[in-house]
Amino acid sequence: MPEPATIEPSIERAFPQRDWKQWIPALIWIAIICVESTDLLSAEHTGSLLYALLTRFFGSIDFEQFAHWHHYLRKLGHIVGYATLSWLLFRAWRATLPSLGPRLWSLPWARLAFWMTAAVATLDEFHQSFIPSRTGTFRDVILDSTAALCMQFAIFVALRYRNKTVPGS
Repeated sequence: MPEPATIEPSIERAFPQRDWKQWIPALIWIAIICVESTDLLSAEHTGSLLYALLTRFFGSIDFEQFAHWHHYLRKLGHIVGYATLSWLLFRAWRATLPSLGPRLWSLPWARLAFWMTAAVATLDEFHQSFIPSRTGTFRDVILDSTAALCMQFAIFVALRYRNKTVPGS
């Protein structure tokens, strides 16, 4: 009887088992963005809830001033949410795509993370354009994509600085 075929360790798998696990946080974050894109978390709903909470703790608040700050708080949510997605996608691509040597940063990883984040932002705003309580705007796609690009730049700078501070590199 012939012996069962054995796989050499060097040819084991193109993607080691641990690599796919880096995609879990990114996919969960995309799911969170999808939930945030629904009517449930529209400005009207989050505004009324936040306004009620703040007036309960701090007393009377000028509604026009609150509405102004609420708008900017929501835009800050865009920045934080899409910068985080860009970072998570960078980690996922770094674990998935091979690199030459022990590299912490690669332009293909950053490029894929940026473009995927921009695609999610575009699809998110497109989806919102069909929900009566939401508005899908191109400005938000630009804001989200800029946050993703800034995160990729921050990753590049942080990893470049990290390489220079490690002895022997």
